[in-house]
Amino acid sequence: MRTSYSALDTFRQCQQKFKFQVIDKIKAPKTVEVVFGTAVHDALKFMFSRNPLFPALNEIIEKFAETWGALSKKVYPELSDAHRQTYEESGAAMLKKFYKDNPPWNYSVVDTESRFEVLLPDQESQKTHIIAGIIDRIDKIGDGEYEIIDYKTNRKIPSQESVNQNLQLSLYHMAILRRWPHLEPAKIKLSLYFLKHGEKLSSSRNQSALSETIESVLETIRTIENSEMQNRFPAQPSVLCSFCQYKQICPAWKYLYKKDTHAPDKAQLQQALNEYFAIKEDDTKNDARIKELQGIIRSYMDIHGVERVFDDRGYFIAKRLQQRFSYNFDAIKGILLGAGLQEIWNSILEADEKKLKLVINRIPINIRRQIEAQRVLKKEFSTLIASSKPIKKSL
Repeated sequence: MRTSYSALDTFRQCQQKFKFQVIDKIKAPKTVEVVFGTAVHDALKFMFSRNPLFPALNEIIEKFAETWGALSKKVYPELSDAHRQTYEESGAAMLKKFYKDNPPWNYSVVDTESRFEVLLPDQESQKTHIIAGIIDRIDKIGDGEYEIIDYKTNRKIPSQESVNQNLQLSLYHMAILRRWPHLEPAKIKLSLYFLKHGEKLSSSRNQSALSETIESVLETIRTIENSEMQNRFPAQPSVLCSFCQYKQICPAWKYLYKKDTHAPDKAQLQQALNEYFAIKEDDTKNDARIKELQGIIRSYMDIHGVERVFDDRGYFIAKRLQQRFSYNFDAIKGILLGAGLQEIWNSILEADEKKLKLVINRIPINIRRQIEAQRVLKKEFSTLIASSKPIKKSL
C-alpha cells in the first residue's frame, strides 16, 4: 500500500471520510483554511529561497497576497472581498512576526518542501508499504544534528505530550533517517511552529519510539486493508464534521440534505421523532420530580422513625438497607492458599473484559495495540442514541 500521514490521520479520525477521499477518490473543494495554509506555506518556502539573496519582507508579503488571491478566487469565487481581505491581513501579520523572530539568514536551511518516501516492510503480511509525504523545512543545526520544522496555521496549540506522540513528526523522523542512515535518532529535533502565536514546540524520538511508530503505522494499515476486504468504513461523527466537505453524502449527515421532504415515510418518521423526543422530555422531567418526591418521603420517614409509608390506596414505599463490601484480597489469598484452595483463588483472578477496560489506558501504547490485536468480535448490533441539541446543516 502507498499511503501518507494525511491518509492515515484521516482514517483514524473517520473511516467513512477516508473511503470517500482515498478509496472512492471523490474530489471535494478544499476548505478556506486549507487554501489559506497553502498560501502561507508557499510564502515561507519563498522566504528561505536565497537566489542569490534572501527576499525582503515586502516581497514575502507580496508573494503571499498573490498566491492567496489567486487560489481563493479559484476555489472560493463566492468569498466576499471583505472576508478575503481579513484572511490576507491575518496572513501578512503572521509572516511579519515570523520574519522578525526568524530572519532567514540566521538558519542553515538544507531543504524546503522536501518530498520523501519511507519503505515499511510488514513481517506479518510479508508486504512492503510506502509512506510518502512532504516536509516543510529541514535545517542543519550542528554537527550531525538536524531540525525538522512543520508549519501550522491553526489556532490551537497542543500539549507537549501530544507533540511527543505526534505521528506526523514521527514519520518525518523516519524519513530523515532513511535519507541519512548515519544520523543518531536522538540528534534529530522535531518541531511544530504555530504561526498565529509565534510559538515552536519541539521533541525528539529514540530508537524505541521509532519501533513504536512503525508498529503503530503497520497496525493502522492492516486495519485499512481489513476494512477494504469487508467494505466497511463506518462514519465517526465528531467536532471535525463541521469542516468536512463530504457531509452531504455522509450516512451520518446526508438526511439533513435530503430533498424528498414530502415523502410519506419521511412524514411518518418526523411524527415518530417528535413523539419520541416528547416522551424523552417527559421522562426527564418525571425523573427529576421523582427525585424531589423521594427526598420529601425519605425526610418524613427519618423524622418520624418509620420504615414504611402508605397512600390512600394502600400502596407503600419502604426503606431497604443495602450494603456493599470490599475485601482485603491479600488476606483472602493467604486464607485460601493456606487451606489448599488454589483453584478457588485462581477463579477469583480470572480475567474479563470489564477488568481489562479499567486498566487498558494505563498500558504503554505499543503493548496496548498488541492486546487490541487479540480482540475477537463476538456480537455486533446497533443501538439508537438521541440528542435534543439542535444541529443546523452547513451551507
